[in-house]
Formats: sequence, structure tokens, C-alpha cells
Amino acid sequence: MRPATLSEVVGQDHLLGPGSPLRRMVEGSGAASVLLYGPPGTGKTTLASLLSQATGRRFEALSALSAGVKEVRAVIDLARRRLAAAGGGAGQQTVLFIDEIHRFSKTQQDALLAAVENRIVLLVGATTENPSFSVVSPLLSRSLVLQLRPLTDDDIRTVLDRALTDPRGLAGSRTLTEDAATHLVAIAAGDARRALTALEAAADAAPDPEISLALVEASVDRAAVRYDRAGDQHYDVISAFIKSIRGSDVDAAVHYLARMLAAGEDPRFIARRLVVHASEDVGMADPSALLIATAAAQAVQLIGLPEARLALTQATIHLATAPKSNAVVTAIGAATADIGAGKAGQVPPHLRDGHYSGAARLGNAVGYRYPHDDPDGLVSQQYPPDELVGTDYYAPTERGNEREIGNRVAKLRRILRQRAD
Repeated sequence: MRPATLSEVVGQDHLLGPGSPLRRMVEGSGAASVLLYGPPGTGKTTLASLLSQATGRRFEALSALSAGVKEVRAVIDLARRRLAAAGGGAGQQTVLFIDEIHRFSKTQQDALLAAVENRIVLLVGATTENPSFSVVSPLLSRSLVLQLRPLTDDDIRTVLDRALTDPRGLAGSRTLTEDAATHLVAIAAGDARRALTALEAAADAAPDPEISLALVEASVDRAAVRYDRAGDQHYDVISAFIKSIRGSDVDAAVHYLARMLAAGEDPRFIARRLVVHASEDVGMADPSALLIATAAAQAVQLIGLPEARLALTQATIHLATAPKSNAVVTAIGAATADIGAGKAGQVPPHLRDGHYSGAARLGNAVGYRYPHDDPDGLVSQQYPPDELVGTDYYAPTERGNEREIGNRVAKLRRILRQRAD
């Protein structure tokens, strides 16, 4: 079912638009070496195969798993002879495809440099790892880096539908029930090859033309996760996830996390909920919770799945086992309610901005006491508007770090309010 023409390629619209370097190469008019970087099953080898059909070019393929410097140099010598065959360097150009190029050693990659720079070969390298870290800088600077994206659910469904009906596939001999198709899309996780492999396994085992969910589950040995990323299950499971963390049931929280990840939930959505929860339900009882949750969210952005699931699990465990406090929520809620009720008041004159001509005549910044001038770094003076003097918004609990904070807050308030009271 590998696409035979560019029109059959599913996904990667951002790389295959009119005039794009990759489209021009496939159509035989581009002359740039490229590194195709993306997850498995997104079309890297397919695009390289289509390049082999480009007008006037020969196609040579090597795998970094089996080829060495000797094989690389042999291909380059052959490409050089092809160019020279017509005289004046106007002979046939060679496209050299190297799969898993990140597995080449520095020496093997260096062997390509001169041939790539002199256009003896047009290099197409495929890698699942970030070329910035896995490809030597000289080769990186001589190539276009094109990042392929995971296929969407709709893309995977298109691939499956085509495989069911196309003569090169099942040619209409099999059909999929809706829930079976949904399960295949879910387990594919953006990988077309994985989807087709699972479909083939189910089709081979199917006694009847219709492939059911039960048959797919038995064929791939993976149960369907009852989870609708746009419906009730989405909201029910994330609600259970947060409530399990809030209730300090670390095992339930990890279960719901695994359930969401297995169902293909966007890890960025989970990370955002963890960041919110860190302040909403842990807060100052464990100030490090927000740092851990934010770090997990950054890890999701930097490395993605599947590795990022470890950072999400670490954050989940930290938050679930941390002491809990909603004092942050109640503090900002009470302050917001007062503002909504009109309890804003004027900023005390000594706290107003005094960095402009005439400020002192208005009484602005006059009498302000600089806390750092005091040996203890704390002076008694009024900070809130007159209407809110003596109002307490933050109420520390006796849990975790807030037990110590509560004693300090009480002391701070006594000193600060000596004059205000």
C-alpha cells in the first residue's frame, strides 16, 4: 500500500505544497539534499521511494544499520561516473537515500560531505531522532531539515479505508465495523505502518468478510480503551484523574494517567491539568509541586511521547503524594470577590509612584519606608487600601509547608499592622 504517486501520499501537507523543496525534488526539478525527520510510519521511506521516480535520476538506497564507509564510497564513485558519462558533468544525477542516518558514525557521515557539497549525490536521509543532535554539523548545514508530523486520526482512517478497497490491498474482500476502525486508529498513534500491520493481522484471522472489534483485539493482543477524546469519557477520566490526585490516591491517579495515554490523549492537555492542579490543590503546602508540574510540561514539549510519559508519571506521583492545600484558590477567590463588590479603594499615598516631577507635591511616595533599611527587612506601614486594612485573604493550613508558613504569616501581620490598626 505504499503510495505510488505524490497524490496518494496522506498527510505532510506542510511539506508537499506547490513549490516546496520536497515537492520539487519528487517532481524532478529540485536539487537540494534533505534530512527527513519524524516519527515512524509518517512517510519518510515513501517520500524517498517517490524520489526514485524523479525524471532523469538514479536512486540508490543504503541502511545505516548495515552499510559502512566502504559502501558509501562505492555509491559515491558510481554517482560520479554517471555524472561524467555525458561529459561536462551533465550526466545522470544520483539520489542517495540513507535510512536511519542517525546511526551512522561521525566518520561515516563525514564520508558524505564532499559528495553532498559538490552535488555528486542528492542526499535524502531519514531519521527518527532530532538531526541537530544526531547528524554532524557540516552535513546538517548542507541539507534542508524537513520535519514530518504524526498522521492525524483522519489520515490513518484514510489509509485504512484505502487498504480495504484498493486492489493492492484487500480489494473489498473485508470490511471494518466502526468500533474496530476506531480501535485501529487509536493503536496506530499516528503511525500508518502500524495501522496497516494491525489491519493485515486482523484480516488474515477473519473467518467472515466483516472484521469486528473483538477480532482486532484478539489479533493485536490489545484491548480497546473505552475513551472518547471529544466526549464524556474525555471529561470523566480527566475528572477522575484530578480527583484522585486531590484525594492523594497515587495508584488511582497513575491508572487514569495510563488510561489517557493509552487512548491517545494529547499529553499537552494532561500536562496543563497537572500545572493547574499544582497550584489549585497543593499550593503552598508544597511549593515545589508547581516546579515539578511545569518541568513535566516542558519535557512534553521537548521530547514528546513515549518518553515524556515518564515525566508525566513523576509529576502525577509527586502531586498525589504531596500535602494538600487550596489556600491559594481561596485567597485569590476572596480577593476577586471583594474587588467585584467594589472594595478596591485608593492606593495609599506613600505607596504611589514618585518617579516624576510634581509627585511629591501631590503627596505621592512621601513617607514610604524602605524595608531593606531595617535590620530585619520588615517595617510596619500600611499596604492595602483603607477599606481593606486588616482583611485576611490567605489562610494557611496546618498541612505540609504551610504549617511553618502559617506561623510566619501571623507574625508578619502583627508587625505590619501595628500602625494600620
